[in-house]
Amino acid sequence: MALRHEPTVSYHSVQDALRVLDTVARRSTGINETELARETGIATERLTTLLRMLRREAYVEQIADGAYVTGAAFVRLGSADGHRQALRDTLQRTLDRLRDSVGAAVYLSRYVDGEVRVTQYADSPAAPKVNEWVDFRYSAHATAVGKSLLTQLDHEGRRDHLARHRPARLTSRTITSDRLLLSKLAAQPPTVPVLDLQEYAVGTVCAAVPLTAGSTAGCLALSLPLAHAHRLRRAADALNRNAAPVLLSLAI
Repeated sequence: MALRHEPTVSYHSVQDALRVLDTVARRSTGINETELARETGIATERLTTLLRMLRREAYVEQIADGAYVTGAAFVRLGSADGHRQALRDTLQRTLDRLRDSVGAAVYLSRYVDGEVRVTQYADSPAAPKVNEWVDFRYSAHATAVGKSLLTQLDHEGRRDHLARHRPARLTSRTITSDRLLLSKLAAQPPTVPVLDLQEYAVGTVCAAVPLTAGSTAGCLALSLPLAHAHRLRRAADALNRNAAPVLLSLAI
């Protein structure tokens, strides 16, 4: 199985953010924004936006003279001891902020050993998570999460998954035809959120955006009750714009 590598907006943002972090880390006494712009070649306006995100996520901090140094989150993730827990904690804080900013439950998912896995999520009474009435491992054909992960596989990888998990009708909107589903997956643009409009569960709509980190397909998703369906596309666009911090955490 191979992944389709089609860079998204968040991917390019992460590449630039990693360049900034690498430059800051090499200057232990700090580096100012003008020097950062010169050394990274990133335009000032874009650099300011990246630094704002990196400060919010605690990857860099600004000291008294205005220079930037590495922050607490970067130090924790860079340590071999406790890296896994530090990554989980950092991702959870980011997911919690995303939940509050988009007003929906959010999910982080990976495609591991041929299966769909929701690895972390953030919900609340005001943003309840979807009722997993059918195991997500067996319903990739119907969920935004599953379809987003499948779009990142090559054609043979998708066919293999559907052969192992035959598409079952979960609602009247569920696509059960292999041919139709494979056609839709192949036509899905990598920068456009994948939608689930009551295909998995009546009364729920979802959206997902890809997060390809290394050789593992991943995605960031959200769910909303049907009564809030009018917010789905706006929330999905916000999720797409704010996916970079999650991908950055996975890349460090």
